[in-house]
Amino acid sequence: MHICCSNCSIYPLQKFLMDGHDVRGLWFNPNIHPYTEYTSRRDALKKLQKIWGLDLEYIDEYPLDAFLQSITGKGSARCEVCYSIRLDRTAETAKKMGIPAFSTSLLASPYQKFDMIKDIGKAAEQRHGVQFLAEDFRQGWHLSKTFSREFELYRQKYCGCIYSEMERYQKRQPG
Repeated sequence: MHICCSNCSIYPLQKFLMDGHDVRGLWFNPNIHPYTEYTSRRDALKKLQKIWGLDLEYIDEYPLDAFLQSITGKGSARCEVCYSIRLDRTAETAKKMGIPAFSTSLLASPYQKFDMIKDIGKAAEQRHGVQFLAEDFRQGWHLSKTFSREFELYRQKYCGCIYSEMERYQKRQPG
């Protein structure tokens, strides 16, 4: 399961584990900006990993230039590019590891574009021959927030990319 952050991963991980799935998580998020935000989210996931004894793989790269080149000038279509980068890499990694299916914690956030994520995941499924589990985890969003507070996990205030950070601060300005 691709993990965008510890907060969004809590409910999907619980659901998959309760459903009897063996779960291996994957941290791969070249979109997160700035680097301090990236490390805060990664370190919160490592904390959750330690608390729950999770099986996680980290592709701990920070290819900011490549990511920015891929989304620059895309406007609102940047999300599609970002989701594609992360889900394609997740499907590719699952295939290499011999894991028959993949999913993403992005499906848990009410702030993400669920239908777009589902379509991109299905396209990655076709390219890599690994089933995409497109379960709607949004009903567990509040449960995840409660647990993340209990575990004292870092909780981010925006999606992750430089544009979402900008939008967050623009919304706070009067006018």
